[in-house]
Amino acid sequence: MAQQPNMNQLLKQAQQMQADMAKAQAQLKGESVEASAGGGMVKVTMSGDMQLLDLVIAPEAIDPDDPELLQDMVTAAINEAIRAAQELAASKMGGITGGLPGGGGPGGMPGLGGLPGA
Repeated sequence: MAQQPNMNQLLKQAQQMQADMAKAQAQLKGESVEASAGGGMVKVTMSGDMQLLDLVIAPEAIDPDDPELLQDMVTAAINEAIRAAQELAASKMGGITGGLPGGGGPGGMPGLGGLPGA
């Protein structure tokens, strides 16, 4: 007959994981990633918790005859910064969860879907 898991031990482990994740999320707020597009004409800085911190557009990137090009460069730089911030969050959270998948979907851990990188 299989031994039942120790529920108190599981609860303690879950509480520790939750505390570690809260700490990691707080640390992510203090970290940042940078991305650029157009050969550096558009630069974006984003926090680890995916807040846009800075957007710098070089004057030579502003062409009144081609606003779509500037729009594309801004979009590309922001999307790259989001990807980098997600990667940073995943690396921070992955060590805590032991690689458990986030989110409430199949195989995921319910309640972790709102975390950055999940």
